[in-house]
This record gives sequence, structure tokens and C-alpha cells, in this order.
Amino acid sequence: MDMAAVDQVRLNFNPQGLFALNAAIGLMMLGVALDLKLDDFRRVLKAPRAPMIGILAQFLLLPAFTFLLTLVIRPAPSIAIGMILVASCPGGNLSNLMTYLAKGSTALSISMTAVSTIVAVFMTPLNLSVWGSLNPATAPILRKVSLSPVDVFFTIFVILGIPLALGLTLSRIFPTLADRVRKPFKIVSLLFFIAIVGGALAANWRNFIDYVGLVMIAVFLHNLLALNIGWWSGRIAGLSEKDSRAVSIEVGIQNSALGLVLIFNFFEGLGGMAIVTAWWGVWHIIAGLGAAAFFSRRALPENTHDELRVAQKW
Repeated sequence: MDMAAVDQVRLNFNPQGLFALNAAIGLMMLGVALDLKLDDFRRVLKAPRAPMIGILAQFLLLPAFTFLLTLVIRPAPSIAIGMILVASCPGGNLSNLMTYLAKGSTALSISMTAVSTIVAVFMTPLNLSVWGSLNPATAPILRKVSLSPVDVFFTIFVILGIPLALGLTLSRIFPTLADRVRKPFKIVSLLFFIAIVGGALAANWRNFIDYVGLVMIAVFLHNLLALNIGWWSGRIAGLSEKDSRAVSIEVGIQNSALGLVLIFNFFEGLGGMAIVTAWWGVWHIIAGLGAAAFFSRRALPENTHDELRVAQKW
């Protein structure tokens, strides 16, 4: 199959479906925010070293190394820009659970999720613009769509920033209500998102089947790179085993749902971008469970009890 053909593919998604997709990820973010507490942010201020190392790995090292990876393996331009977009997104919604299963520091994972969501409002459009423009193969795509970082910032602010602020406010003012609706709300919002994406996938099933094989190796290498960047960043910086596990999984589990929203909002469903991002959403769950199984079999030098909180949530 001609790899360049994927650059010409456009996945169909009507305006009503696009609105529903935006609403779905906003609701998912609200569900995540109901899990967060102001103490998660205070913890960063009291002990900033580990979260900041994780954030640097997430938003500086991963996009930079992803850029280098696209230069080395030279995928189709639309696949390469998809990889850069995924690397520019914050950690995924399942990272806290995966960290718990890996016997990592769930307190650190929760703190990183809280901070990375805020940082993503600024860093996601910046990284996409910078690294996408530096790659000679992907720069024409950004010029063609006349991508404005300000427009991307506004979109991310609406679907991430506002639900985050609303969820934190509800948890603060109505803690009993938040505790009562947290789990069913997360389930309903996730099912809603799956239904929307499933409908889009069904409408574009032929294109997905035809081209998903082109992205599998790229996504595998990319995700392996992300997990290792997180792990080695923690170890080289002198973090504990549990903290390094948390950073590894937080960097390796990306919010591909946000990536899909941006692709359909700004890139008209560009084939390679959409397929690599959709497959990443499937693969990072498989890889995350694999990493959790690997880590959980390794002996830990220290014991903590921060797992209890996440175990109770899930």
C-alpha cells in the first residue's frame, strides 16, 4: 500500500457529531475533576520536585523526542503530525488507575494529572505548533490549515479548563454530592464518549481497516519511547521506584481523546492523524496494563498507603 495515500484520506464527521465529541470529552474531564481535590495541587507546592520532573518529561522531553522519532522512522506526514499531536497532549484519564495497578505512587500520579491538565491548556498548542513546524514533512500541513495556537488554546480551555474548574468547585462546595455522583458520572460520560467515537469509527470503518496497519509500528515505538522517557527521567533525577513508576505511566498514557477533538476541529479529520490517534487510544491501554503487570512483579524498596485512595475511587 502507498503510504502517501493516507495523507489524502479525510474521515467523515458531521457538525452535530463534532459538537457531541466536544461535549463528551468535556463531560469526561468534569468526571476526572470530581476526583481531584485542592490538596492535590497543594501537594505539588509542598513537594514540587517529583511532579515537576514528571511535567518536564511530559511536555518537554516527550514532544522533543517524538519529533526526533518522526525524523528517524519517517512515517507519512499526516502520521508524523499525529504522533506530534499525541505527544503534545496531557496524560490520559486512566493513568491513576494504571499507576495503582503498577504499585506506583498514586498520590504523585493524581498530582501530575491535576497539574498537567492546567499546563496542557498552554503547552499542547505550543508544542504542536513548534515541533510540527520544525519537521519539514509536517510543516506544510500546519501552513495549509493555518493553525492558530490561540484558537487551539481557546478550544482546549473550553473542553479542559472550564470542566476542571467546575469539577473542583463542585467538590469543594458540595463534597457529599460529588462523592455520590462521581463514579456513575464517570461511567456515563465514558460510555457517551465511546458511543460517539464508535459511531465515527463505524462511518469510517473501511478507511480505518485499510490504514491502521501503517500506524501500528509507529504507535508501538512511540508509546515505548514515552514509557521509557518517564521512567528514566525519574530514575536519573533520583526519584524513588514508586515515583518513577508513576511518572513512566503518566507520560506513557496520553489523552488521545483530546487529540481526536483537535483533529476534527482543526484538521478536518486528516486520515493519518486521526488513525494514529485513535489507535493510540487503544494501544496505550494495552501497553499501560502491560507496564503495570511488569512493574507489579518487581519488589519495592519502600511501602506507602496512598494506593487506598485510588482503590476506593475505582
